[in-house]
Amino acid sequence: MKVRDALCQKAIAVFCFWGHGNSLTTLRRKPPSSKIEAAAVVAIIPARFASTRLPGKPLAEIAGKPMIQHVYESVSRARGVGRVLVATDDGRIERAVRGFGGEVVLTSRDHASGTDRLAEAARKLSARWVVNVQGDLPFVRPQTIAAALRPLQRDPSILMGTVCTPIRDESEWRNPNVVKVVRDAEGFALYFSRAPIPFMRNDVSQDGKGPGATAKVWGYRHLGLYVYRREFLLEFARLRPAPIERAEGLEQLRALWGGRRIFVAEVSESCVEVDTPEDLIKAENYLRQLADGEGREAREPAGRTRAAQRRDSRRSLKGAHGRG
Repeated sequence: MKVRDALCQKAIAVFCFWGHGNSLTTLRRKPPSSKIEAAAVVAIIPARFASTRLPGKPLAEIAGKPMIQHVYESVSRARGVGRVLVATDDGRIERAVRGFGGEVVLTSRDHASGTDRLAEAARKLSARWVVNVQGDLPFVRPQTIAAALRPLQRDPSILMGTVCTPIRDESEWRNPNVVKVVRDAEGFALYFSRAPIPFMRNDVSQDGKGPGATAKVWGYRHLGLYVYRREFLLEFARLRPAPIERAEGLEQLRALWGGRRIFVAEVSESCVEVDTPEDLIKAENYLRQLADGEGREAREPAGRTRAAQRRDSRRSLKGAHGRG
């Protein structure tokens, strides 16, 4: 009986071998890929209806769409992000997200911060990296998300990352609604503040170009986008809020207070953050300018083509004269 079973197993093995293209490689398992799987990166957009400066902010309309839809669509275009979802405690936001075909999870109403809401959603995921995109960034660029994610993918010692962009306008630098960040020589955050930091005792451009720089950089604006290793995010949410966090109203200070480092990548994002009714008007104007620019680009190729044809004609004439 044992001999007969063994022969049957061999026959089955031979049948499988010849039945799959006569190739031994089809019977072997594929080696594990060294590439990072897209599903390993999940972007979560925490959204709440209550807002001190702009109640109902996620549902505020920009060009006929709720702002949360703009954020969702912008994040969905980011390369390498395998999944995007909204985490909210409000049924109105849930219905709006489902209405435009987005993925949404309902979280507890008891969370004191967006990070706590993010952590609740992340506990149910198996992602390696979690991207936290604030719901007030309707036009965040895919390249900006990639810039925040890349350092953590390359260096396993980095637990948390974010991004900043130069401030070239003094009024923006002094605006308490604009969060500023100061970094060390390696790109890690020293401090985040609503105050104008660093204090400008001397006229020194913060991009290192020295005093009297023609395009002075007053400081660096922090954008509300974070990347965490999932395990660190869950640890971070368990930390107690720090005094400096409560004073500034900035959750990322909890990490610095606890001795954790945050890598801050510099990007060239033309930032549009919506915190006030005035910002909504700016967002509408931004979209209008963007549409006008795309219209001009759509009209320009024909003009460039005619110019190129004229150049080619001149070159052909010169070549003909030279050969003559």
